[in-house]
Amino acid sequence: MQDHVDQTTHFGFETVHAAEKAGKVQGVFNSVAAKYDVMNDVMSIGIHRIWKEAMMDWLAPRCGQTLIDVAGGTGDVSFKFLNRAGSGHATVLDLTENMLVEGRKRAEASEMEQSLDWLVGDAMALPFADNSFDVYTISFGIRNVTRPEDALSEAFRVLRPGGRLMVLEFSQIPVPLVQKAYDLYSFNIIPAMGKMIANDRDSYQYLVESIRKFPNQETFLNMIRGAGFENVSYRNLSLGIAALHSGWKI
Repeated sequence: MQDHVDQTTHFGFETVHAAEKAGKVQGVFNSVAAKYDVMNDVMSIGIHRIWKEAMMDWLAPRCGQTLIDVAGGTGDVSFKFLNRAGSGHATVLDLTENMLVEGRKRAEASEMEQSLDWLVGDAMALPFADNSFDVYTISFGIRNVTRPEDALSEAFRVLRPGGRLMVLEFSQIPVPLVQKAYDLYSFNIIPAMGKMIANDRDSYQYLVESIRKFPNQETFLNMIRGAGFENVSYRNLSLGIAALHSGWKI
């Protein structure tokens, strides 16, 4: 891996040293952890739940599969995966312990306790051996990673041959006028709701800005292909407000 010590990256619209970004992201999610699920419902009018169901539809979990859910936060995707699979095991990994703490409090966590692990860890340096998992998911998290290419390489490494990558992330609307209307909503309404509900305007301002800095659908598809995945493809959700990207380790 190349030396990244002197490189800069973006934290929303702010330019920061690459080494600082993870700590800043951790600060954001430490701040919003207690209200994270509520804010997801409010910001998306509940549509994020439909997107996650669409993710499961395409993923089609099978009985006995093992999942690594990176940036898994409060466990939404892991719970859905285990329910769909019927049996299996999910490891929820997140950089921010407070997010995992909130996840463990949820009713689903106690119901699925024997099938779940919760682990603090970095998407760019997963603490697992090669070929450890059948499925890798990351939902609304890869845009917060300092070097998404490294996270994708780690995903490829820990997946078994025949394993599946699935990424759910905010993306770009291919219709300029619709994108402009969405920008007006995002930049004016979401930070204000963050202030009102979570008492944290700045964190939600960052989250909105981070969406705009993330690559578009085709660019990100090429990044997945560059990490070694094959049969890569994507599907737009809600006109491209979000997108699902899929790849296979063959």
